[in-house]
Amino acid sequence: MSLLLLLWHEATAIEVPQDPKIQQDLKQPPTIVKQSVKDYIVDPRDNIIIECEAKGNPVPTFSWRRNGKFFNIVKDPRVTMRKRSGTLEIGFRSGGRPEDYEGEYQCFASNDHGVALSNKILLRVSKAPLWPKEVLEPVVVTEGSPLVLPCNPPPGLPPPFTFWMNSAMTPIPQDKRVSMGLNGDLYFSNVIAQDAYTDYSCNARFLFTHTIQQKNPFTLKVQTSRKVAESTPTFLSPSGSESSKMVLRDEQLLLECIAAGLPTPAIKWFKKGGDLPAQKVKLENFNKTLKIVSVSEEDAGVYVCMANNHLGSIRHSIFVQVKAAPYWLDKPTDLVLAPDENGRLVCRANGNPKPNIQWLINGQPIDSSPPNMNREVLGDTIIFRSVQMGSSAVYQCNASNQHGYLLANAFVSVLDMPPRMLGPKNQLIKVIENNRTFLDCPFFGSPLPELRWFKNGQGSGLDGGQYRVYINGTLEIKRARAEDEGTYTCVANSILGKAENQVRLEVKEPTRIVRAPEHQSAIRGSTVRFDCKVKSDPSLPVTVAWTKDDKPLNHGWRLKKDDESLTIPNVNEGDEGAYTCTVKSEIDQDSASARLTVYFCINDNRPDPPMDLDLSDPAARSVRLTWIPGNDHRSPITGQCTLTPHVLSHFFWTSWKDKLPLFCKNFVLYIVIGCNFNPSHKYDTGGL
Repeated sequence: MSLLLLLWHEATAIEVPQDPKIQQDLKQPPTIVKQSVKDYIVDPRDNIIIECEAKGNPVPTFSWRRNGKFFNIVKDPRVTMRKRSGTLEIGFRSGGRPEDYEGEYQCFASNDHGVALSNKILLRVSKAPLWPKEVLEPVVVTEGSPLVLPCNPPPGLPPPFTFWMNSAMTPIPQDKRVSMGLNGDLYFSNVIAQDAYTDYSCNARFLFTHTIQQKNPFTLKVQTSRKVAESTPTFLSPSGSESSKMVLRDEQLLLECIAAGLPTPAIKWFKKGGDLPAQKVKLENFNKTLKIVSVSEEDAGVYVCMANNHLGSIRHSIFVQVKAAPYWLDKPTDLVLAPDENGRLVCRANGNPKPNIQWLINGQPIDSSPPNMNREVLGDTIIFRSVQMGSSAVYQCNASNQHGYLLANAFVSVLDMPPRMLGPKNQLIKVIENNRTFLDCPFFGSPLPELRWFKNGQGSGLDGGQYRVYINGTLEIKRARAEDEGTYTCVANSILGKAENQVRLEVKEPTRIVRAPEHQSAIRGSTVRFDCKVKSDPSLPVTVAWTKDDKPLNHGWRLKKDDESLTIPNVNEGDEGAYTCTVKSEIDQDSASARLTVYFCINDNRPDPPMDLDLSDPAARSVRLTWIPGNDHRSPITGQCTLTPHVLSHFFWTSWKDKLPLFCKNFVLYIVIGCNFNPSHKYDTGGL
């Protein structure tokens, strides 16, 4: 038995740079860049604009289909197409009805290299039909009975927003007993006599025309009795014990349960087999409506609403199915290949039910296109082998099921272009010694050229050791030294030719401060000097700048600066702060900081005595002494004296200062006569 192995190499798609020179020469199939939405509702009072914009080289031309047939724009005087665009504008100044242009539109953008398609755009005109004329008889209802007032708004496009008011244009109050349902009807769980004090009118607001239409009002006649019979809950909406609901993935799920009964029933919601997802579920309309904003597959299941009062309870089960219009798993993207290279387009989508995948080429089903030995369709994938010049095209993938469709364009462009250098010519790069350095050499070509670096035009290519060449052409020097100076040449080669560029590298000594400013304390009126001596590469000009508290320093007439220092004569309190010296060259910098503290005079740093001494909380063997510390004159108090009863026993009221230890003679001690001192406690003293 023999085994045949077919080795197939798939090339990485070429990324075309956005360099203007490349883009100008690059021949490319059309790409749709702007289009109207699939479900397009327009205002009948405005001109109709259907957008379709595309790019490509040569510039694309445009055509349209309407309801699957060629739309001859030239023959319709109301329709114009914008210049260098496929956007249609339909005007009605000379007459005509917007409704005559309703239908399904699709744009085709074409050039010599392929055809791109827009989505199918369903154009519909907004409608705000009038409420049908009707005469409403008074509604007679028994007190305590349930009631439903129907709204039945006219079927506008899009559907109108409904709400209830009375004839005085006052909103109808809603609560657990009275509320509007999702269908616009007004539900009364039970009627009370006060419900007859007003009338009830359903209103429909149409969004496009910004108009409100009002239905003729209902009037109620409530038949009252001395005693109103209570009743167990029954459902007004939905009816029966169970129902079903289908919702699409990512859309909004709204479930409703409205119950009749007296007393008014309370509504609770459950989900069989698990808890309601609290982070997704929102209960509205007095718990009568359950809402999930963005539905996912795990939201399917059986939801149960329960209505109960003290007479009993009932349940209704709603079976929720979650379906899905197609959504992308792997959307096809444009593919640029060189001659004889291999590649693939992948179109993967999911949905419920699973979508059908259909491939087109330049807008036509691929099955009906001429056979191509270099192309193979395998379900959701097209494989290209050894592509040749002239085989560029735009491929369309259509993923559809009964709930919707997706359409994606992806072009395959076969490109041959000799190597080109994209960066500036003969650059001079200056770097600091021992730093990691990068020399750029952006390039392009199709097929992708091989790039090598040389130094001073000698030897083999630079790679390995302290050199590393990246796929984008950049050369890394891991630690630049003086001997790395020189001229570096990058050369891009392919079967279509070669291109090269040069970079001159100069390695410089670092700029650094060798004598930095130091922290200083000075007496007011004296002179202060901060040093900032710099060493740098002789070929690099440097600038020295000073800042104070991170703000530019205004030298003025008093401050003096030279190349190595800053002098501040006659210092005062305003000169206090942090001074920073920053030295910069064109490629690096260094900085150092020091702080200046200013005193009033040589002896002014002694602390003032404490103030506002106060005795409080007297007890048998203790008393509390508090005070406000005096000014420390920028010299924080660090000393304290510890006095014990043994020491205090030797003191006399008139001679205690002479008996203090030497350290304590700079402090005032406040002694409380009659107190027994705790030997283990420290009694702080305030400074003189």
